[in-house]
Amino acid sequence: MELVKLLAVFCIIILVMWLKRPLMAAIVAACVGTVVLYQLPLDVAWGALVKGATGNTTIQAIAVLYCITFLQRMMEKRKNLSNCQVALNGIFNNRRINASVAPFLLGCLPAASTVLICGPIVRESVGDYLSTEEKAAVTSFFRHVSESFLPTYTGIFIAIGLTNGAVTASSFVLGMLPMVAALFLTGYLVYLRKIPKDTGMVSDQSKGYYWKLLLQSAWAIALAIFLILAFKLPVVAAVLICIGINVFVNHFTWEEIVPFFSAAFEPRLIANTFSVMIFKELLAATGVIETLPGFFTSLPIPTFLVFALIFFFGSIVAGSQAIIVLCMPMAMASLAGGPALSLFILLMSMNYVAMQISPIHICLTLCAEDYKIPLSSLVAKSVPMVVVFTVLSFIYYAVLRVVGL
Repeated sequence: MELVKLLAVFCIIILVMWLKRPLMAAIVAACVGTVVLYQLPLDVAWGALVKGATGNTTIQAIAVLYCITFLQRMMEKRKNLSNCQVALNGIFNNRRINASVAPFLLGCLPAASTVLICGPIVRESVGDYLSTEEKAAVTSFFRHVSESFLPTYTGIFIAIGLTNGAVTASSFVLGMLPMVAALFLTGYLVYLRKIPKDTGMVSDQSKGYYWKLLLQSAWAIALAIFLILAFKLPVVAAVLICIGINVFVNHFTWEEIVPFFSAAFEPRLIANTFSVMIFKELLAATGVIETLPGFFTSLPIPTFLVFALIFFFGSIVAGSQAIIVLCMPMAMASLAGGPALSLFILLMSMNYVAMQISPIHICLTLCAEDYKIPLSSLVAKSVPMVVVFTVLSFIYYAVLRVVGL
């Protein structure tokens, strides 16, 4: 009966999203449904709400989101992001690299509008060698590669927090590097190999000039990632260090910095984060999560496959953060203290790749509008890449299991 109630809560999310309501509305409806279906006492529900809104994981997630957006505003002000493409042209003179690496670098900071910057770069790099729909798929796919593994993204940050220490940010990033290579390989096999390498550009500067331009454009992103991996700094601390250094390196005046304090505030994203964390605590208060491992292990298919399917289809209909909050604690509990990295990487890969064809993914909508094509056309051209990467994800999971991770 408890599982039927959980399914009903999950269906509430799907229904509200199907009605084209925002993620926050779906999560709020699911919170109300959880309280009603499980008949949670008001004091328990209120305690879960307070814990979800003020808990350490929630506060950290909000802080990360704000700091990253602040740094992005600084980089946009100095045109660091657009200069990445200019530098790559001068260094590699390779259409395939421009169409993949430039969107990847631009996507290292979480903002839906970044896809609009990537579009012109891809169009110029690809020319007429791909159709409009294929160019849109390439733009969206490579812009989101960074979203598959960087803990600067809220969904990943929340997911890592939900493992209760079983997976760290550094172990996840390092473990995902082969899958990042798999993403580039996927895009190459499906589309990029159709594009000739040479751009026809005649550089008017030395290679050293363009390498310097690339370093000037992307150093803040690279430094933040380095500080997280090498020194295991919290994401907020790493980004704040980069912001502080950036003020002096790029000679920002106080008058330039002041507007960033408000521009970095993204009410919709912050509200979504609060809502999903409150939902997580309400679900935990029901006690249903602790009953699920036994149920899943009794199914006639492997437990890892059960969760992989849930994450894939759940992400498509309910969104990335919603399915992470709903199912990641269950998946970790099913391991009974065993190695967690392999399953975590598989589920995050399923979560990532499903969002590349999800109609509720705002970046896809923006990309389709930028290319002036139906969203369905973008999704259709993304499906081949989704299939290839999904196969590679299961192969990598098997390898990690063999080595005991």
